[in-house]
Amino acid sequence: MRIKMILATAAIATVTAFSGVAQAGVPSKVTIKGTQGDYYGKVKSSDSDCLSERKVVVYKSDSTAQNPKTDQKIGSDITDTDGKWSIGNSGYKHGYFYAKVKKSSGCEGALSKVIVR
Repeated sequence: MRIKMILATAAIATVTAFSGVAQAGVPSKVTIKGTQGDYYGKVKSSDSDCLSERKVVVYKSDSTAQNPKTDQKIGSDITDTDGKWSIGNSGYKHGYFYAKVKKSSGCEGALSKVIVR
């Protein structure tokens, strides 16, 4: 009975010790290009598992500052196996635009550079 109590206590201590340790995801990058309202790009990562099936959202901003919570979402896509994405013609030809790839299991999220059109 005493051994069971010691093992249970050790197990709880181990779980408690590691519960506060956040698992870091693999870094990702996202690019954006486009003209005449057609925006496309690529998600890049050292881990091929972080390329496909990633949601990318394109935003229109009023400036070079990026704030996905308040900036206008103009389109989204899911990356293919090579990390490529495209939202097609958004209708937005002029302004400040950037892309955001959402974090996923084991993969970090990222923001692209802002492009001006």
